[in-house]
Amino acid sequence: MIGEENKIILMEDSQNQGCHPEGTAWFEFHMELPSETEPFQLEQAVCSHGFFMMAPNHWDPLSKTLTRPLLLHNPSSPSSSSSSLLVSISQRSQSLAVRVHSVHSISPQQQRHITAQISRMLRLSQAEEKAVREFRSVHIDHPNRSFGGRVFRSPTLFEDMVKCILLCNCQWPRTLNMAQALCELQFELQNVLPCAVVGSSNPKVEAEGFVPKTPASKENRIKKAQPKGTLLKKKLELELELEVDGNLQIDNHVFDLSSDTTSLPPDNGDSEMHGSDDSCYQFPNEGEYFDRTGNFPSPIELANLSESFLAERCRLGYRARYILELAQAIVEGKIQLEELEELSKDASLSCYKQLGEQLKQIKGFGPFTRANVLMCLGYYHVIPWDSETIRHLKQVHSKNTTSKTIESDLEEIYGKYEPYQFLAFWSEIWDFYETRFGKMNEMHSSVYKRITASNMRSTVNATNKRKRPSRKCQC
Repeated sequence: MIGEENKIILMEDSQNQGCHPEGTAWFEFHMELPSETEPFQLEQAVCSHGFFMMAPNHWDPLSKTLTRPLLLHNPSSPSSSSSSLLVSISQRSQSLAVRVHSVHSISPQQQRHITAQISRMLRLSQAEEKAVREFRSVHIDHPNRSFGGRVFRSPTLFEDMVKCILLCNCQWPRTLNMAQALCELQFELQNVLPCAVVGSSNPKVEAEGFVPKTPASKENRIKKAQPKGTLLKKKLELELELEVDGNLQIDNHVFDLSSDTTSLPPDNGDSEMHGSDDSCYQFPNEGEYFDRTGNFPSPIELANLSESFLAERCRLGYRARYILELAQAIVEGKIQLEELEELSKDASLSCYKQLGEQLKQIKGFGPFTRANVLMCLGYYHVIPWDSETIRHLKQVHSKNTTSKTIESDLEEIYGKYEPYQFLAFWSEIWDFYETRFGKMNEMHSSVYKRITASNMRSTVNATNKRKRPSRKCQC
């Protein structure tokens, strides 16, 4: 995955090692960036989708640096060890400076694995470069300077698939909360109870002694106030809908992961909408955050957990079953991640249909989730839609869109950009959010939780704008 295929060159003469002032070791190497398209901008490539706000990613808007743990082995191998190191990525002209923390050196093979994961996150392959060039050529009538045609994704397909599940049927703060809880769980599995859970022969490890740390979200607080009969009925209806339809015609603004907050409506104490505990969603400073938060869990780390434990520890609800079954299928070899990635390399329509059929067999992967996963794999001709998409078409395009007409409306508006309909839509909606909330790459992580559907629908008055000099939201 290195060299000509990904247009990435490791600059050997720029490798170095050293220590921070406080004595922490680090190792640094550079990746030369492709030059065929317009000048690459790291902040554009990272701050282009809500995934960059989800743990374990941490974007620093001041230094324009992305920091997160990355695996030291081939991420497509589900049975590999879960060893990882904290890595920071920043831009130096037409190269990326990659700093690996807490080590004086890494092996050439580990360096290749880290480079491949960075290449995947930032979409630096030849195929993605071609897509960026072609999209810009057909989308010249509506340029969005904050969207360069690259949609940020995870370093592994498994992380993308799980995060697509986390987007469904909940508010954005809860999605952030669940992702962070999964990363905290990974840290605990590696450092707190490695013998009790990791590698256990028990196929359903309960991990007694683990106490869920993630506070209940708005969704849980609402449930407590409702009659048990009503809750049970709604729960059964929802789970039935998810089983059959695969997720999503509910008003959850999952795709409004894009909103910035140079200015936001003031917090009026509406804790039901915004949440009452800022600490649940903001990243502490780098050292504190990564001291207690691990990498995103791998399939093998989740496969032996019990559904009840996973659901309770990370407040996943019904999603725990889907995530657990996905992890188990990968570990058992029923789902081959490497094969799915290989099929998507040329982004052909025949492969799209084949991949779609494979994903359709996985529980919890309905139309919306499948379309999102396939977008992560490089297919841009289908726009995943939900109620937020309907809102956008009504508000921006003055369409009387409903769930029955949305597909024809999307075709009417974005069909001319084929096969890059999603990129055209995403560029437009990203521009809408940035116009309303401010630049994504300048947002401070502490306000991510305030990117909700209500704030996107409401008009932001000049009198209600709250200035945050260096604390801007991104989605």
